[in-house]
Amino acid sequence: MTKTASCPPLEAAAARPAPARTPSPASGAGRRRRLGDQARAYAFLLGGLLCFALFSWYPAIRAVVIAFQKYTPGSSPEWVGTENFTRVLHDPEFGAAWRNTLTFTGLALLIGFAVPFLLALVLNELRHAKAFFRVAVYLPVMIPPVVSALLWKWFYDPGTGLANETLRFLHLPTSNWSNGADTALVSLVLVATWANMGGTVLIYLAALQSIPGELYEAAELDGANLLQRVRHVTIPQTRFVILMLMLLQIIATMQVFTEPFVITGGGPENATVTVLYLIYKYAFLYNDFGGACALSVMLLVLLGLFSALYLRLTRTDGEEA
Repeated sequence: MTKTASCPPLEAAAARPAPARTPSPASGAGRRRRLGDQARAYAFLLGGLLCFALFSWYPAIRAVVIAFQKYTPGSSPEWVGTENFTRVLHDPEFGAAWRNTLTFTGLALLIGFAVPFLLALVLNELRHAKAFFRVAVYLPVMIPPVVSALLWKWFYDPGTGLANETLRFLHLPTSNWSNGADTALVSLVLVATWANMGGTVLIYLAALQSIPGELYEAAELDGANLLQRVRHVTIPQTRFVILMLMLLQIIATMQVFTEPFVITGGGPENATVTVLYLIYKYAFLYNDFGGACALSVMLLVLLGLFSALYLRLTRTDGEEA
C-alpha cells in the first residue's frame, strides 16, 4: 500500500513569513546602492591616478620641457631650443655611454635571459625541497640593490676579494674583475643577473607548471628526448611569456645605473659609463639639467620606438600563428 504525500495545513502556510523582497535594479534603493559602489570604486581609482600623475606623468612631461631650456634650480629657465641636444651629441662620453649600454643589454640577454629559464626548468623537475630552492633563488631580489652592489664590490676586490681568493685556492689565474677595462662590463652583467633573476625564475616556473602533462606524455611516446621536449613543447607553450619578459628585460637593462654607480663609478676609462649614469653626471655633477633631460628624452624615444616595433612584430607573428 502506497502512501500519498499530505499537504501542509493552511494555517501553517499562512503563518510562514513571506521571503523578503530584494530591491530590483530599477528601484530607487538599488540605484542608489549601485551609484554608491561606483563612487567608491572611482574614488579608489582617482587616488591611484593622482599618485601616478604626480610621480610619473608630470616628471616625464617636465623633463621634455626642460630638454629645450637652459635650466638651473633656483633660476628662471631660458628657452634654448635644440642647443642641449647638440651639446650632448658632441660630448666625448656620449658615444661611450650608448656603446656600453647596448653592450650591457646584449650581454644581459645572452647571460641573464638564458640562466633564469634554465633554472626554472631545473626547479620544475625537482621532486624534493622545492620550497627551499625557490626561496634561495628569490632571496637576492629581497636584498636592497645598493647593498647587493656593495657586496659584489667586495667580492670583486682584486686584492682580498672572495673571487680572487677562491681562484688562488684553486691555483687558477686571478682577474681584475670590475677594475679591468676588459672585464668590468661583464662583471656588472653577472651582478645584475644574480640580483634580478629571482622574479623572472618564478614567472617562468609558473608558466611551466601551467603546461598540460599530456603534451609531455605524447612527446615521450613519440620518442622525443629531453632537448626535443623542451624545443617542441616547453618553448612553444611558454612563448608569449618569454617574449614579454624579453621586452621587459631589454627596457630594464637599457636603464642600468645602480651597478656602475656603486661598483665602478663609470670606470675604468669610461668602460662602464651608461646612459643613465651620464644623465646623473649631467644633472648632479655638471649641474646641467637641460643636458640631462635631453639625454633622458633620447632614451625615452629609443625605448618607445623599440617597444612599439617589438609589440607590432610579436602581435603580427601571434596573429599568423
